[in-house]
Amino acid sequence: MSFKTQNQAFCSGSGISLVTHQTVTSARRRITTTTNHNQNNNNENPNSISASSSAAMVGGPSTWSRALMQISPYTFSALGIAIAIGVSVLGAAWGIFITGSSLIGAAVKAPRITSKNLISVIFCEAVAIYGVIVAIILQTKLENVPPSQLYAPESLRAGYAIFASGIIVGFANLVCGLCVGIIGSSCALSDAQNSSLFVKILVIEIFGSALGLFGVIVGIIMSAQATWPSK
Repeated sequence: MSFKTQNQAFCSGSGISLVTHQTVTSARRRITTTTNHNQNNNNENPNSISASSSAAMVGGPSTWSRALMQISPYTFSALGIAIAIGVSVLGAAWGIFITGSSLIGAAVKAPRITSKNLISVIFCEAVAIYGVIVAIILQTKLENVPPSQLYAPESLRAGYAIFASGIIVGFANLVCGLCVGIIGSSCALSDAQNSSLFVKILVIEIFGSALGLFGVIVGIIMSAQATWPSK
């Protein structure tokens, strides 16, 4: 290799090294400037650190937990009250439909069963009354909360407690209404065939109607946890 060729190769290599050194130096300066700027912002606004930490704990904006945290506690409370009364009435209506149709059909053969077996319809109607009572109790649990305290942990707990109470009472009364309706239907058909079976089946129906009371008791205890933050 000639001296001229070696000189050109050395110059080109030195030029590349110089450009690389300048690039690394400028990148380091940009990183240092960005770091200092972030530190100044954190010192000026310390609440941003806690907000970022809480946002990281909750999750990204597309997660279900983030979406549920943005729903108002009043929305959960309203849904709980609606489920408590709506599903309870659904269970009562379903039970009355089952036992009422059998009672009317069996009364064609034995009209004497009409007055006695009305107690099955009353038991089904009591399921709807349970839902009305609990819905009124849950409605009294609602309180006005300042906008700054709307998403406080205490407000969220109150909304979730009312929502859970409504679900417990609603679905317990739904199952209770179906149970009482089916037993009442069997009681009417059995009484039409043999009147001595009425009292025996009525005892079973009483135990079936007690299932709704279990849900009412647990729902009231659950709603006791609904305490909203003070103003």
